[in-house]
Amino acid sequence: MSYLKKVLQFAKPYKRYAILNIISNVFYALFSTLSFLAFIPMLQVLFQVNKPITTQPVWNGEWRSLKDFAEQYANFFLNQRIEEYGQISALITICIVIIILFFVKNLFNYLAMYFIATLRNGMLKDIRDKIYDKIVELPVSYFSEKRKGDIISRITSDVQEIQSSFLSMLEMFVKEPLTLLFTLVGMLALSWKLTIFVLIFLPISGLIISSIGKKLKAKSTIAQQENAYFLSVVEETLSSLKIIKGFNAEGKFRDKFQASTGRLNRTLNTLLHRQNLASPMSEFLGVLVITIVLWFGGNMVLIDNTMDAATFIGFLVLTYNILTPAKAISKATYSVQRGNASSERILEIIETETTLKDAPNAINKVSFDTKIEVENIDFKYEKERVLKNFSMSVPKGQTIALVGQSGSGKSTIANLITRFYDVNQGHIKIDGTDIREISKQSLRNLMGLVTQDSILFNDSIRNNIALGKDDATEEEIIAALKIANAWEFISQMP
Repeated sequence: MSYLKKVLQFAKPYKRYAILNIISNVFYALFSTLSFLAFIPMLQVLFQVNKPITTQPVWNGEWRSLKDFAEQYANFFLNQRIEEYGQISALITICIVIIILFFVKNLFNYLAMYFIATLRNGMLKDIRDKIYDKIVELPVSYFSEKRKGDIISRITSDVQEIQSSFLSMLEMFVKEPLTLLFTLVGMLALSWKLTIFVLIFLPISGLIISSIGKKLKAKSTIAQQENAYFLSVVEETLSSLKIIKGFNAEGKFRDKFQASTGRLNRTLNTLLHRQNLASPMSEFLGVLVITIVLWFGGNMVLIDNTMDAATFIGFLVLTYNILTPAKAISKATYSVQRGNASSERILEIIETETTLKDAPNAINKVSFDTKIEVENIDFKYEKERVLKNFSMSVPKGQTIALVGQSGSGKSTIANLITRFYDVNQGHIKIDGTDIREISKQSLRNLMGLVTQDSILFNDSIRNNIALGKDDATEEEIIAALKIANAWEFISQMP
């Protein structure tokens, strides 16, 4: 869970919602236990188990006598109702109390989910914002080594998985343990012998269930990597559809995509089969425990006479109430494992060091005055050397063309001058100043870049033209369109 713990730092701005969620869960767990305990007086009235108490009991202030006081007071209160209004009235009173307790229990459950929704969605937003900030900050070289689909998968599917895992963590560490705690306290109050008997078998059940999901994180990582791969195939297909069709390569890409979805299908089947085994297994083990409790507790009621039938039925209800949080914790364990795998993939991006940084005292250059100088530069992509000892000088106002074979380094020089990459050796200077001493933003403000790729962003024509110059006037935009020979047909558009 080390990776997931790092990602949970994003929850700090929303800690007040986490506190409110915890408080709501405390009351939910408390009223969950009380709502089941409230059935015992009703059963005692129906079975007429206890002798009526006619004198109002008084608590002596000692915690060990609290259980007896509660039983005696409930007996006294119900006896008063029976004497004044009859047994049916007392039964109706108990039913109303049970309804109120269940209503309050579910009200606090809703409040817990209400508060956690703000926290989960806030984390989701902040993590995606952080990843996107990192994406636009990282140098171009980082993305030449990564598949675009993999990046998209991390900012969508992996972040969504973390959101789900965070809810599971709160259930695993807060809500369900509190429900277990209050339920066990109620069970101890009813019968410490039976409770110890139950506690002997529950850890055994937990060990069996936890053994099912040992390899879940590894399988989750494989599934997420495969999901990223098939998204990459989709992205490549959509961006290169003309080329694929032009070279009759539809079949090849179809085979590649279907092979990926086939691998993903097999991995997800293995993952879900293991995960789905948890719920029926935990329920079976829980019913096994209840069956054993029925045998052991039945002896206490029928043979030893150390417990009445109404209390025993109430104890059984509480025992069954343990199964729900136990099952939820087993499911949450798997979800947390998947979230840890997703956190690892997300942190790989967030914690990547940005190699192309502005110098500590980088200057903001506002004008280009004399010339661009390229002095004895060397450059290589990983191990492949592209430029060696290359030099040139371009005075202001002069037009030059770089001519050469494909792959000879023409585009690389343009990428180096705009500082998408840094040279391995040598210097590139503008007006005598090394471009590494100029802030990247002011450097690129001095340049106009026309790439070989035709890109149209999903925005208005005006915003596409004004990209990088948000304060561009209408006259400047029209002038740019005329230079690009696009004004004539764009001016006819509605």
